[in-house]
Amino acid sequence: MDEILKYFPDLTPKQIEQLTKLGTLYPEWNQKINVISRKDIDNLYTHHILHSLSIGKFITPVAGTKFLDLGTGGGFPGIPLAILWPDCSFHLIDRIGKKIKVAQSIAEEVGLTNVSFQHGDSGEC
Repeated sequence: MDEILKYFPDLTPKQIEQLTKLGTLYPEWNQKINVISRKDIDNLYTHHILHSLSIGKFITPVAGTKFLDLGTGGGFPGIPLAILWPDCSFHLIDRIGKKIKVAQSIAEEVGLTNVSFQHGDSGEC
């Protein structure tokens, strides 16, 4: 989490809490359903969350912007970005139902209300 704060020092306490929760939720889910390589789960913050947030160093969307995350897998980059930009909405799509289930559960557990999910592909939007 220190790496996240190094690059995003202005996160709110709520955002810090949500991102911190990801550090326990993803490893728990990953033991049941492989959403991140088991060899890489120890690098969750630097290889997955920070990489997902990196676009936030280059753009600042206006409130109400809608994002589509095709092939979200376990919720990357959609879930970290939904935490970063709570005034935007995110629609996460994946063809693998169990991965959408993981992403949906994680989003609910961290209290995200700006994310929707779809099992399928972009042709069904």
